[in-house]
Amino acid sequence: MLEICAIASGSNGNCYYIGNHTDAVLIDAGISTKQILLRMKERDLDAAKIKALFITHEHGDHMRGARVLGKRLQIPVYLTAKTYNSSYKNLRPDYPKFFSPEDVIPVGDFTIHPVLKNHDAAEPCSFRIEYQNQNIGVFTDIGEACNNVKTHLQLCDSLFLESNYDEKMLWEGSYPWHLKKRVASDVGHLSNDQAFELLTQHAGENLQCVFLSHLSKENNTPEIAFETMQPFTERFAVKLTSRHEASEVFQLQ
Repeated sequence: MLEICAIASGSNGNCYYIGNHTDAVLIDAGISTKQILLRMKERDLDAAKIKALFITHEHGDHMRGARVLGKRLQIPVYLTAKTYNSSYKNLRPDYPKFFSPEDVIPVGDFTIHPVLKNHDAAEPCSFRIEYQNQNIGVFTDIGEACNNVKTHLQLCDSLFLESNYDEKMLWEGSYPWHLKKRVASDVGHLSNDQAFELLTQHAGENLQCVFLSHLSKENNTPEIAFETMQPFTERFAVKLTSRHEASEVFQLQ
């Protein structure tokens, strides 16, 4: 059995937990170590299981807590060399382990598959986490879904999928024009409609649960994001994530 949980999800910080009965990995550490450990404890998730932290890219909302968390738990922090070199020096982990996007990385009983993606970062990677023929995808911060993302998404039994913004809210909202263009660009973020289209065309037959992730505070609401995905709810579970607290823990059988 696998347990998955969004410890934090949003532009102020991201962290995703995937664990079995003995091992666990975290994807990103964009909030403080204190908050990560506190939120895990509130969901009865054992930090002692964590064997590694994987960083998707160098932006602060994904890497802010990486150095301290790696040091506190004495675990390796996996990231690409380009991500490491593009990050702020004070965020760089003490125990970096570099990977290339084409690598396949064993961690305990897990196999981690990096997924190179389109985003405005040095070498951004999402991840597919495999365990006993089950697959969990963490797909956020994607401007446009490339064939690489589509191929890995089709294999997933559960997903953390970006549903960042509502088109109407973005274009009619208060963001300056250059920021609106960045968010909506092919190296920005996925909108609710783009996430819907991606699932419509590429969700696999074994998909059980999708966590709508990285929702914008200014350009989206949980209600709008969930309503967009309403047509899927008879096919698989659709759940929301939060920037303020950990999500429910989903158990993948």
